[in-house]
Amino acid sequence: MTQRIMIVGGGPGGYVAAIRASQLGAHVELAESEHFGGACLNVGCIPTKALLHVAELYQAMLHGNAVGLKADDVRVDWPSVLKYKDKVAARLVKGVEGLLKANGVTVHRGHAIMRDARTVEINGAPIESDTILLALGSEPAKLMFPGADLPGVIDSTAALSLTKLPTSMVILGGGVIGVEFAAMFSAFGCKVTIIEILPQILPGVDGEIAKEVRKEISRKGVTVLTETRLTEVKERGMQLWVTAVMGGQLQEMATDTVLVAVGRRPRTRGMGLEKAGIHMDRGRITVDKNFLTNIPHVYAIGDCSSAIMLAHVSSAQGMAAVEHALGHEPAYFGNIIPACIYTSPEIASVGLTEEQARAQGIAYKAGVFQLAGNGKAIIESEGKGMIKVIAGAVYGEILGVHIFAPRATDIITEAALAMRLEATVDELISTIHAHPTVGEALVEAALAVDGNAIHWPPGEKRR
Repeated sequence: MTQRIMIVGGGPGGYVAAIRASQLGAHVELAESEHFGGACLNVGCIPTKALLHVAELYQAMLHGNAVGLKADDVRVDWPSVLKYKDKVAARLVKGVEGLLKANGVTVHRGHAIMRDARTVEINGAPIESDTILLALGSEPAKLMFPGADLPGVIDSTAALSLTKLPTSMVILGGGVIGVEFAAMFSAFGCKVTIIEILPQILPGVDGEIAKEVRKEISRKGVTVLTETRLTEVKERGMQLWVTAVMGGQLQEMATDTVLVAVGRRPRTRGMGLEKAGIHMDRGRITVDKNFLTNIPHVYAIGDCSSAIMLAHVSSAQGMAAVEHALGHEPAYFGNIIPACIYTSPEIASVGLTEEQARAQGIAYKAGVFQLAGNGKAIIESEGKGMIKVIAGAVYGEILGVHIFAPRATDIITEAALAMRLEATVDELISTIHAHPTVGEALVEAALAVDGNAIHWPPGEKRR
C-alpha cells in the first residue's frame, strides 16, 4: 500500500524531502503558504549572494586600473540591481515548482495547521496522511530596545528590498548575516559600522580566521565595534542616532539605516503544534536522531528543529527523514557540515576549530598556509587569506579545515568529503591537485601540519 506523506513547508528542506519521498514511491502532498524555496531562495541565501556578486563586480570595475582596465563613470543603478536579484530568485523558484510537478507532488497553497498526528488542515480543509513532515523554516530574530520600531530600523528581509542605497548603515550583530551584509553594502559605497556585543565577530568561526576577516573588512572601510552594546535608537530630523556602550562609555553615531542582524528563530508559532502535543524547547521542535518528534509518524527538519540553520542541512535532513519514514536506512552525518560566508575573499569551514579541539581536550596539530604563497590567489585577491588544516596528533586524521580565500565556498566540499571518508593529511597530500588553483593551497596547509609546506619559507611563524 502506498504511503501518504504530507510535508508542511516548501523551503530547501521541504521540497527536497518531497522529491525524495516521491522517488521512493510515496504519495506526496506539500503545503506552502508563501513562495517555494523558503527563506533561502526568496529572502536569504540566493538574493543575498546575487547582490554580493554585483557588489564584487562593481569593486572590480572601480579598481580595474590596477590590472590595466580603464572604465569611466562606473556607478550603481540600484533599481536594476534589485531587478537582477529578483530575476535570479524567480528563476530558481519557478524551477522548484517545475521539479515538484515533474515528480508528481500534489501542491496545496495556503497556511497549514496541525490538527492531530495524522491530520493537517489547509485553508479549512482537513487532509489525512500516514506521515507528516514539518519543514516550517525560520524568520529573522527580533530584539526589543528603545527605538526598535522606528522607520529605518530593519531586518535582513527588508534590507534586500531597500528602495535606495543608504549612505550609512549601523549593523547590530557581527555574525554571519551581519558580516555578509556589511561586506555587501560597504562594497556598494555605504559607510557601515558593525556593533557586536562579543569580543570577536563571527563567533563560532576559527579565531585566527575571524581576526583575519576583521582586518580585511576594516581595511575596506567597515568600522567594527566589538564588546559594544546598543542601548537605543532615536530619530532626529532625517537621521537615526544610535547610542551604544563601549568600554563603559556611551557613544552616539548618526546613520540612515539600522540593520538588526542577530540571527534567526524557528518559525513555529500559529501552526497548532502545542495543541497537537508536539514538544518544543524555546520555540524549537524537539526531535531524535531520525528527526522524529515525540509523536509517532510526525517528523521535523531544518530551521524549525535544528540548531544549525543552513539550507543544505535542511535538505539533507529532509532526505534522511523521509527515507526513515519509508523504511530505509538514512545516511546523515550531522558532525560533518560545511559552513560558508560570502565575504571577499570568502570564508568556509568544516569540522572542529582550534578552540573547540582544545576545549574538548583533543590532541591535535594545525597547519596554516598563507595565500601569499599561492599563484591563483595572488591573481584573484592579491594573495590575501589563509587555509588552516587541523589534524589528530597521533594518526593525522583531518579534524577540521578553515579557509579564508577566493573560492573557499567551493573548496570546502573537498575537505568535507575528506572528513566523511576519514582521510588523513597524508592522503590529502598524496592527492595531486591541479595548478594553478586556490585548491592546491589546501595541500600546502596539510603539509604545514608537520612544518613541510613547499611554497612558504621554513620556520616562519604564523601571523
